Amino acid sequence: MFRKTLKKDPELFQNVSEGLRKLYRTKLFPLEDTYRFHDFHSPALEDADFDNKPMVLLVGQYSTGKTTFIRHLMEQDFPGMRIGPEPTTDSFIAVMHGEQEGVIPGNALVVDPKKPFRKLNAFGNAFLNRFMCAQMPNPVLESISIIDTPGILSGEKQRISRGYDFAAVLEWFAERVDRIILLFDAHKLDISDEFSEVIRALKNHEDKMRVVLNKADQISTQQLMRVYGALMWSLGKIINTPEVVRVYIGSFWAQPLLVPDNRKLFEAEEQDLFLDIQSLPRNAALRKLNDLIKRARLAKVQAYIISSLKKEMPSMFGKDSKKKELIANLGEIYQKIEKEHQISPGDFPNLAKMQELLNGQDFTKFASLKPKLLESVEDMLANDIARLMAMVRQEESAMPSQTVKGGAFEGTMTGPFGHGYELNPDCQWKAGPLLCRVLQSTVWSTQSVLGGWSSCNLPLTPTSSHLNGSCPKLTPSVSPKHAERHPG
Repeated sequence: MFRKTLKKDPELFQNVSEGLRKLYRTKLFPLEDTYRFHDFHSPALEDADFDNKPMVLLVGQYSTGKTTFIRHLMEQDFPGMRIGPEPTTDSFIAVMHGEQEGVIPGNALVVDPKKPFRKLNAFGNAFLNRFMCAQMPNPVLESISIIDTPGILSGEKQRISRGYDFAAVLEWFAERVDRIILLFDAHKLDISDEFSEVIRALKNHEDKMRVVLNKADQISTQQLMRVYGALMWSLGKIINTPEVVRVYIGSFWAQPLLVPDNRKLFEAEEQDLFLDIQSLPRNAALRKLNDLIKRARLAKVQAYIISSLKKEMPSMFGKDSKKKELIANLGEIYQKIEKEHQISPGDFPNLAKMQELLNGQDFTKFASLKPKLLESVEDMLANDIARLMAMVRQEESAMPSQTVKGGAFEGTMTGPFGHGYELNPDCQWKAGPLLCRVLQSTVWSTQSVLGGWSSCNLPLTPTSSHLNGSCPKLTPSVSPKHAERHPG
């Protein structure tokens, strides 16, 4: 028996993605299927879920700059893109890499086995008519895919039904993406009821969430401090975690800054956010491993809940009344399972949501507890996952340069003007989007561009986002007062 296990291991762990797929199919899926995990929590995983590129989900109220943010990252328009001050993006758009530029409608997209969207079919035509994939050849999309979402509505517009469960769709995406970016407009900090519902739906994915305070160049420094404080206060009421959520401040588009006072802050924040996104391909295998562990823990709890309800049901009479009683007392069943099996309270599903889902179930068809299925998942968590963790580190060290390239991510090396510039082989400094803002300004000088360097033999002539000329020799301009303070 021991020898037989050794023969299986090399085949199982050829690479992390293949190992995760086989572990899920052979050990976790049987437990999920037996105890109706897919009816209560999440559809079964497909092969494409283990092989797809890292995905970034953008969420925010209308006109906060979600679509503009995507265009800023790729430095290119994408099919189906609409930008305006009114709610323009009324669809979920998956922006993905493709050899030919074009749009794939939602109904065709969910039958493609190579795309990780097949299970979205459960949300019906009302959603699929508002779902599409924009394919295009872009270097950024070779490493990641980006999901653009409809603007979250506020006020009276919330009463107009979308025709599908918006929060449930976002929760489906949240389980499968690598990063969730919540965008806020510096002028619109109010968090509507629908936005609050969405953030609560993302409750179990706080580790993936980042917050962007966009359009911060339109307000002064004093106003920015007040806006930042108000945003943190609002988020603290909804995101109930002891840790402070990471907020990136800036103006994420390629236009000149309206109020340039905080330019250095915005540049530093943009670079931090870009580095975070660039790390996604390198950490993709670890993210999938972490999500599988979370799924396995929830599946175990689901098995205990379903088997406990089955055990309490009478064999002959009074089934309906007993069902109502068990649903009403589900909190007590949670506590009983928690003590009996030493399970953390945080592993249990939401009580109110579980009670609502149980109302439509036939308890007599529930399965009783099958120890062998649970033992198989326990073995997976204790042994197989540990070996896969070692493989994750090996794959990361074998591919240290795996990162997002192209678009706004190019030119992050340090040049003569700070980060965001790159020296070409012909000795030309290529300007990134930060310097392009300066070049596009109507009035600018060498003093404002170089930030204290007064003389330079570099001709400042913008040509196709390049500064032509020989390698620069910069001479610092130091005032007498500054020289007295810093004689060195």
